Amino acid sequence: MITLNRRHFLRTATLGTATALAMPALIRTAQAKTAITIASLFGDDKPETKIWLKIRDLVEAKLPGQFRFNIVKDSALGGEKEVAEGIRLGSIQGSLSTVSALSGWVPELQILDLPFLFKDADHVLKTVQGETGNDLKEKLKAQNFIATGFINYGARHLLTKEAVTKPEQLKGKRIRVIQSPLHTKLWSNFGTTPVGIPITETYNALETGVADAMDLTKSAYASFKLYEVVPFVTETSHIWASGVVYFSANFWNGLNAEQQQVLQEASQEATGYFNQLIVDDESAAIAKAKEHGTQVLQPENYDQWQAGAKTVWDDFAPVVGGIDRINAIKNL
Repeated sequence: MITLNRRHFLRTATLGTATALAMPALIRTAQAKTAITIASLFGDDKPETKIWLKIRDLVEAKLPGQFRFNIVKDSALGGEKEVAEGIRLGSIQGSLSTVSALSGWVPELQILDLPFLFKDADHVLKTVQGETGNDLKEKLKAQNFIATGFINYGARHLLTKEAVTKPEQLKGKRIRVIQSPLHTKLWSNFGTTPVGIPITETYNALETGVADAMDLTKSAYASFKLYEVVPFVTETSHIWASGVVYFSANFWNGLNAEQQQVLQEASQEATGYFNQLIVDDESAAIAKAKEHGTQVLQPENYDQWQAGAKTVWDDFAPVVGGIDRINAIKNL
């Protein structure tokens, strides 16, 4: 009995010592895992969330166990403006944003929002991958936003309660706009009354008559079920909705060089993935909208649509780097 008790004591003591010795290593491992709170406006099935799952997996493959991604979905952390404020303050570490939503801090971003400037998605890609994109990243950095890649949400189209194919049919309408001077100016040129409303409040605004129309990408149109309140889509493609993958500078500056490089590379790879998801999602989105009665229309008198937008170029040229820069992008 004495021998058994001694053996039991020795075995217990040995196990206790081994556990105690292992604890600091376990604590160090737990402490090394950095939490990253990511804000997404949409759910699991949308490109805005899928891109972060892609980034998470790419980062984990190269830096296993170093980060824990907490992806908060369905606008639970607010709309784009609220999220951007959280990014600047450091309470949110990463998100996506349209350049429109960030133009209040970096007005030069509005060059990517100029109406009828870009021919197609490839034209946008050439622009953001060149000198213009690099310059805009530096300006974002000065505002505590670390942009690791540009994304393309697709073309914006006109959404209305009644069929609209000609510019003059918009006169007197109240149109929901992004809270941006450029968007306000654009729609004022067509005789509308622009109303700045956060994207998360647009359904109610359109349903109650606060707004009669708006513009948006096809993907977001279906995501917010706007086909229930604005069943007409006029394919104006007036603006290509560019955006950024971005992080808080407060968070970014606390990372080591390797971590920054891995996040940068993961973001770059994921932007192409996102852009293709958007293309696929738009097809599915418009098919779903048509099932609910949406009618897709083609604009008439296209030169008049362009003429109404051209004054925006002149007004915003001093803000975005001059008319020569605009024309250089147009001719890319």
